[in-house]
Amino acid sequence: MILLLGGTSDTGPIAERLATAGYRVLASKATGVSLSVGDHPNIECRTGPLDETSLVDLIDRRAIVAIVDATHPYAAAIREMAWQVAQQKGIAYASFMRPAVIDPATPGVTWAADHAAAARAAFAQRRPVLLTTGARNLAPYARQARETGAALVVRVLDRPESWDACRREGILPKNVLAGRGPFSVEENRQHIRAFGIGVLVTKDSGTAGGTLEKLQAAEAERCHVVVVRRPMLTTGENFADIDAIVRFLAGACEH
Repeated sequence: MILLLGGTSDTGPIAERLATAGYRVLASKATGVSLSVGDHPNIECRTGPLDETSLVDLIDRRAIVAIVDATHPYAAAIREMAWQVAQQKGIAYASFMRPAVIDPATPGVTWAADHAAAARAAFAQRRPVLLTTGARNLAPYARQARETGAALVVRVLDRPESWDACRREGILPKNVLAGRGPFSVEENRQHIRAFGIGVLVTKDSGTAGGTLEKLQAAEAERCHVVVVRRPMLTTGENFADIDAIVRFLAGACEH
């Protein structure tokens, strides 16, 4: 059985392609966010976070012969842990990585190594900031908002964990945009205009993450963009093509 670590919109297409190639697939996601993986009889699903111990246990219980990692491109800790466990158990590991879409030379874009640097760069302009990177890593942005007096607006998934994170950082409900993306260019423009946003903070999550729509909206609204760089990963085989993963597995493990 193949363990597919998912949670992004890439999970369904990968699961279906592996299943039609003859593999049994256990699609795993950490949260209860709705995610379709199709109805192929070779696909099973599980929900719940995995740490090193529980991942090892799952591999043993379900006779996992390979891990396909389709977690978020910025989920560096999870990817590193999965890679290490695969090495430990002697099973194949293939990482699916969405191609980046932002040209490093794009005008009006500032690149930041991490969230702390992104928060400093965003609030240096002392203009309202729209944070579109989710409910994690709110602390440096909330801190910079308090120190500079500039408004912070956050866009998060509409679930209890997100609202709790916002409350912990003192972000008022009126400054929380709750919904599930990707958002269109016009929706992004509406959010920018509604709050008088001067700086938009994003990750380069690829085409499926709605990154280009954010950049197009920011350009149209003359809004500066701060991009958190992707973490450097050294986790074995990386693929941007699903068929390439199937070919890799064909040489690495049995159906």
